[in-house]
Amino acid sequence: MLYAILSEDVADSLEKRKSARPAHLKRLQDLQDEGRLIIAGPHPAIDSNTPGEAGFTGSLVIAEFSSIQEATGWADIDPYVTTGVYDKVSVKPFNQVYPQ
Repeated sequence: MLYAILSEDVADSLEKRKSARPAHLKRLQDLQDEGRLIIAGPHPAIDSNTPGEAGFTGSLVIAEFSSIQEATGWADIDPYVTTGVYDKVSVKPFNQVYPQ
């Protein structure tokens, strides 16, 4: 089943993000290599794909896991969690309707 992992950053998270980004991207690449990643990316703090020093307010990952427990376990050990980038993480089942 698919799960949406919705994360909200702490204030002024940009430097922490930069530091933890390589390890965070490695985990996403692993999901992609396994054919389980649907989409992933950050939410810019301003209306721009390159927000610069404005940074980001959170992230979204939609991926396939065998259960909500597996998805939550995966999210709980993300480098952005363990290094304090994220203030809050929610994991919800996701039903993809489009694209088919």
